[in-house]
Amino acid sequence: MAVSAGNPEVEGMCPYRLVLEHVTSRWGVLVLIRLMERPYRFSELRRAIGEVRPVSEKMLTQTLQTLERDGFVHRDAKPVIPPRVDYSLTDLGREAAEQVRALALWTERRMGDVERARKAYDKARA
Repeated sequence: MAVSAGNPEVEGMCPYRLVLEHVTSRWGVLVLIRLMERPYRFSELRRAIGEVRPVSEKMLTQTLQTLERDGFVHRDAKPVIPPRVDYSLTDLGREAAEQVRALALWTERRMGDVERARKAYDKARA
């Protein structure tokens, strides 16, 4: 995800596809859906996402930076000791998160149908 962030050559090719890639990436989906609940500090967010799938500090940082750059996530750094940084969704981010969550819920509801289709496909190919 971070490879294309800030690279004008890649971004110029298909900006819509790039944004879609950001919000539907493995970590983008989890970050957006989790941030729908409330703002999180980095370590809290990492633990919360880790309940579903362990994420490295580096990958979470890259994902948050990409989503912040796209206008989906707000990073609020408070000048206190120790430093405190909170992440929350912007209005644009909340709208995107609602769409991603709807797709995730639909996938969960229809997984039985997908599994049956896969079995039928595999059986026909065997």
